[in-house]
Amino acid sequence: MARPHAVFIPHPSQSHIKTMLKLAKLLHHKGFHITFVNLESFHRRMLESRGPNSLDGLPDFRFEFIPDDLPPPETDFVQHLTALSEAIMEGHYMSSFKGLISRFSNTESSNIPPVTCIISDGFMSTFTIKAAEELGLPIAIFFTLSACGFMGFHQIPSLKERGLIPPKDIDFIPGMKNMRLRDFGTIFDTVNGDDTLYRVIVESTKTSLKAPAVIFHTFDSLEPELLDTLSTMYRSVHFIGPLELQLNQIQESTLSSIGCNLWKEEPECLQWLDSREPNSVLYVNFGSVTLLTREQLIEFGMGLAKSNRPFLWIITPDMVVGDSAILPPEFTEEIRERSFIASWCPQEEVLNHPSIGGFLTHSGWNSTIESISAGVPMLCWPFIGDQPTNCRYTCTEWGIGMEIENDVKRDGLAELAIELMEGEKGKKMKNRVIEWKRLAEEASSPNGSSSINLEKLVSESLQRQT
Repeated sequence: MARPHAVFIPHPSQSHIKTMLKLAKLLHHKGFHITFVNLESFHRRMLESRGPNSLDGLPDFRFEFIPDDLPPPETDFVQHLTALSEAIMEGHYMSSFKGLISRFSNTESSNIPPVTCIISDGFMSTFTIKAAEELGLPIAIFFTLSACGFMGFHQIPSLKERGLIPPKDIDFIPGMKNMRLRDFGTIFDTVNGDDTLYRVIVESTKTSLKAPAVIFHTFDSLEPELLDTLSTMYRSVHFIGPLELQLNQIQESTLSSIGCNLWKEEPECLQWLDSREPNSVLYVNFGSVTLLTREQLIEFGMGLAKSNRPFLWIITPDMVVGDSAILPPEFTEEIRERSFIASWCPQEEVLNHPSIGGFLTHSGWNSTIESISAGVPMLCWPFIGDQPTNCRYTCTEWGIGMEIENDVKRDGLAELAIELMEGEKGKKMKNRVIEWKRLAEEASSPNGSSSINLEKLVSESLQRQT
């Protein structure tokens, strides 16, 4: 019997690629041949950050790309995302994607088995579901989000039709309670239905309803009510997270070198953490797409300085809007002995380091579930997309975070940082997140719900129909 061959196609962004790569590694461990398909501009950027041979892969774990005819994303991320979204909506990549898969049909002179299934990012589903139908292949749609984040996106048209405006509470969405309009993300601020990003989100969530199987990077006990709701919407729903905890249980050294970071990591920060006391360091990282103004950067910097607590801060080169990420001299002098600033880092290693006591985050879902898996409480400053929804659940439903006001001020930030690291509320959140960590580990154990769901995904949804 031929070896199964799964083709992955992630949305071209750091967090989506990272999460889908984890699932690809797990399926490789289960015996799948893997082809991981990026868009060309991101493929080249990863080669630049990780080295010219970093995507050579293995004979049975290959990286491919399809042309996107776009400039490198770091030149102007917002413009790049808009152009990318337009191309996805218009199906520009479908022909290249189908052509790539068809290359594997003739295996007479190749060791590559024919493709047996597709695993597509949910935000590529506007063309991948149709491609799978035309190729006669099973497809699973992977939303690398929380269930609450996805449901927030799914409800955007309904909220718009109802004409809701702040500050009304929203209590009519199945599986979600005590939500405010602002918790559904900045995308809802768009009032023009022709807006490209708005249309991608709406069409992707709507199109996904046609999929035979849908995957979410969460676990059953974290979002049980939403699991029940989603199970009424889809034919087959699989909660399979946290993927990293499942990966930790397998020993495949050949896969350890396969990564996806778009910036060069600075492992020196781990050496610096080794010199700090347990639970003493606040880790600060706003992810790969958050943009700060110069004023916000200064307020965050001076707030961290005023907290008088050690911190590790990740500042990407393009994080500040229209300006370089340079902090004032008084900040540099103030924090010289108790801080480490880097442009990127191996986040999961950092979060699991014993010196980390808290995480100041943008509430991206990767960061949130990684923090839960490491047992680290959070300060949340959401920026875009599903981040406000994740923040709301982190702070109110799960009780493991505190929200920072959007108009951040140094005094308020310093108070929250001190409370998180040393206060009574911080201690309660630490206890809660340790319990969530235990439940995440339980779900990811060999007989846990996420491991069982992954097995069901493979046996029920990733086999060619006969």
